[in-house]
Parts: sequence; C-alpha cells; structure tokens
Amino acid sequence: MKIKIYDTTLRDGTQAEDVSLSSDEKLKIALELDKLGFDYIEGGWPGSNAKDKEFFEKAKKTKFTNSKLAAFSMTRRKNMSAKNDLNIQELLKAETPVITIVGKSWDKHVDFVLKVSLEENLEMISDTIKFLKENGREVIFDAEHYFDGFKANKEYALKTLSCAQDAGVDCIVLCDTNGGTMTNEIKEIIKETKKEIEVELGIHCHNDSGLSDANSIAAVEEGITHIQGTINGVGERTGNANIITIISNLQLKKKYDCISFENIKQLKAVSLFVYELMNIVPDKKLPYVGESAFAHKGGMHADAVNKDPKTYEHIEPGVVGNIRRFLASDLSGKSNILSKAKEFGVELDDLGIREITILVKEKENEGYHYEVADASLELLMIKHKENYKPLFKTDKFKVMIERDGSIDMNKGFVNVEIDGNKKEGVSEGNGPVDALNRALRICLSGVYSDIDKIHLTNFKVRIIDCDKGTEAKTRVLIESTDGENVWTTIGVSSDIITASYEALVESIEFGLMKNKENRL
Repeated sequence: MKIKIYDTTLRDGTQAEDVSLSSDEKLKIALELDKLGFDYIEGGWPGSNAKDKEFFEKAKKTKFTNSKLAAFSMTRRKNMSAKNDLNIQELLKAETPVITIVGKSWDKHVDFVLKVSLEENLEMISDTIKFLKENGREVIFDAEHYFDGFKANKEYALKTLSCAQDAGVDCIVLCDTNGGTMTNEIKEIIKETKKEIEVELGIHCHNDSGLSDANSIAAVEEGITHIQGTINGVGERTGNANIITIISNLQLKKKYDCISFENIKQLKAVSLFVYELMNIVPDKKLPYVGESAFAHKGGMHADAVNKDPKTYEHIEPGVVGNIRRFLASDLSGKSNILSKAKEFGVELDDLGIREITILVKEKENEGYHYEVADASLELLMIKHKENYKPLFKTDKFKVMIERDGSIDMNKGFVNVEIDGNKKEGVSEGNGPVDALNRALRICLSGVYSDIDKIHLTNFKVRIIDCDKGTEAKTRVLIESTDGENVWTTIGVSSDIITASYEALVESIEFGLMKNKENRL
C-alpha cells in the first residue's frame, strides 16, 4: 500500500524553541525533501510573516520534481467571507498546487479560542474549503485537536469532518495537537471515524507523551494513508512525529511503500543536513539515523556483532545511510579494540590487542573518554607499536598570565625536540591555550609544511569529579580539521592548562601524521 508522506518541517518544525530558518535555508531543505521523493512539502504560512511570503516567491521560480508544495493557513475569520479574508488571499498568491487549512474540531476551542458559535465554526470550515476548491487547489483540512475533541464531544468533532467532506476537501488530517492521546485511543477513534467519513484520512501527531511515532504507525494500521511529520521530529514543545523514523519503520519493517529504497539510503544525510541548517546539535540517540544507532560499546556485544551483525542490530546500517561503529571504553573487550584497529588501518598482533585493551580500561578509569576521541585512540595504538617514531617530542611548557587593570596578557613557552634538535617557541595569545598553540606552531612551522592547514574548530571542557572542588580532574576535547578531515583528541589532568596542552599536542601530531609527505 502506498503511504503519502507530508513533511511539515518548514512550518511546524520552525515552531521549535531556538529554531529559525531564513527563506533561503527553507528552500534548500525543501529541495532535499523533493529529492527524497516526499509527496508533499508544507512551506509555511504566507499570511503570517514576511519570511514565509518571501519563501513562496522564491519557490515559484524553483522546479520541484517529486513533491507538491503546500501553503498553510487557518480557516477564514469570523464575520467575513473567505474571498475577503486577507490570509486566504495570501494563500492564493503563493500559487502552490496544494493548500492546507487548519480548523477547530474541539468544541472547547470553538468556545474559548475562536469565541464563535459551533455553527459559525462549521460555516468557516465549509466556506474556506469551497472557495479554495473553486480556485482549483488541492485542499487538505487539518482537524486540529481532533482526538481531544472526539473524546469531549464526538458528535461535533465528526460534524466538522463531515462539513469539510461535503465542501469537497481532498484529505482530512486527524491531529493529536496536544500529543496526549494513547495509542489504543488513536486506533479506536480512527475506526469510529472511518464509519462516518469516506474521504482520504491522514494523521498528524505531536510527541508530548512520547508516542507520536507509534501513534502515526498505528494510524496506518487502521487504514490511514497520509502521514504528516517533521525531519528529526523537531517541533513545538517536545516535537512532532519524526517522519524519518516513521518511514523507516513502515517501509523496512511493515512493507508499506513510502519512498524508494534508494532514497531511504539518504535519510541520515538529510537528517544531518536539517540539523546543520537549524544550528542544532544532532541527537546521537535517534533511531535509525543517529550516530549511536549502530554503535557497540560492550565487549560481549562487539564480539557478537563481529561474528554476525544481526545479533545486536535490527537492520543493516547502510540501508538508511548509517554506519556501524565500535566504541573503545572501560567496557571494551578485545573485539572492540580489534574492530577499531581495523577501522584505523593499524596492524596489531594478539599481544598488542590485549595490551591496548588493558591500557584503554586504565586510561578510562583516569577520566579519558576514547569513544568521543578517535584520533587519540588511534595515536594510542600507533605509539604502542615497536616501530613508532614520534614526529616531535614536547614535555616542557610554561604559561605566563598577567592582568594589568582590565587587560589580560597571556604568553606561552614551548620546548620541542625533533630528530634530536631542540627548538623553543614563545608567543602571546588570546588566552593561555591559544598562546601555547601559537608557540608550538612556531617550533614546528620550519619543519612540517602542513602545520598551517591544521585549525582548531572546537574546544570543550568538562569537570569530571565535581565533588573534589578545585582539585577535580578536567577533561578537554579538541576538534580540529585540515579542510578535508575532522578529528577529535582528548586530554585529562587536574590542571586545565595541562589537559588542554595534551589534547592540543595530540591534535597537531595526528594531523601531521596523516600526511606522510609533510616534511619541508
């Protein structure tokens, strides 16, 4: 059975806290969703703000290959006709093939929010849909708060749907707007609704009870053929139904037809793309596409997955564009370390694997956290090999911090040994870590040509054992890039500068080591 996918990331998703998208960013996301083969993309509310209006103007000049673009608004306002309502006029000006109208189906909202009679609300629904159909649009009616309305006043909730159906609506979407409906209630109410309504039905769920994805799937099991949701489940309060999770479950597990299997491979990439444009840190724990979705930390688990991935994985990660990851930690067994060594391309014999496994457990006990610092783990393995030759040695450093009134002065002193030759670097910087970074680079710049390509992009500090106050250990993570690759290193010490310097040195060493032709 074909399930129509209706994405509302660009409207409902932008109502999430701390989310804002420019019209250009919305257009970029819309084009990615079109490539996925979604049936509908809701672009926004052209009558509510200038940014959405600008988006629809740009969309007129954009070709969508697979998806129909929908403009969104509410039913016409009270005491006027649809043709005279400015919001409705803006919908027509957007020139989208589809228009989605939200209307009240809960009598409480009609009484206390709209403050009109129950009959007037029905007229608002009917007049709006008829007017839009007369203007040649495909019309979708979002029955807001339908499940709460059904439980409070079944007869009136069904009347709002019948009214929309009689007006010629193409699809009626049942909305769990408050997100509080239980899955069994969703199924029961849909069964009763289908006895009265013949037009196509859809589902729109919010996640306030943590059931939005399950409720959407349950709706499909009851014959719903149109699903609304957002990429990554972003949305107001606790979010909307996650359309990525829903598609993955329906198509991979229940054999419904949502999008092509080739496009399902792009789900992880689109997830990350939307996170990036929304400036949100990706949720590693997302089903199917999260970074941790196929990550194995326990030694027993890793050993089993190496023998047969099905032992601890419900699907092959590549089906949704994800990858399998083995994590090294104090819970690791030899299988984890062996898998990471293969991933890095580092050859270790059985003795080396056993020794690295023990060493990782010891270091993790000290506060290291290698599962988030692959570069440091790879260096740990490389340094353990008999033929390891360091690119440089640096054990001695000093920082001088001086404040004169409101002005801070930071100076770093670094001693480095390269092939038996000693070098000293001295530099001021914007803070002690920056001063050390500059001083270290002074020592290395005359020897290693690629040092200028390596840039620090992120710096994270965490206190490990807070109960020890100023004596607590500090964990520092440094993320770096050479313009093509990104890597993370770690340092741990009771002194924040020492922890930072350790992570800094490994970051630069790793970057230089990745290019064997880096000597001047």
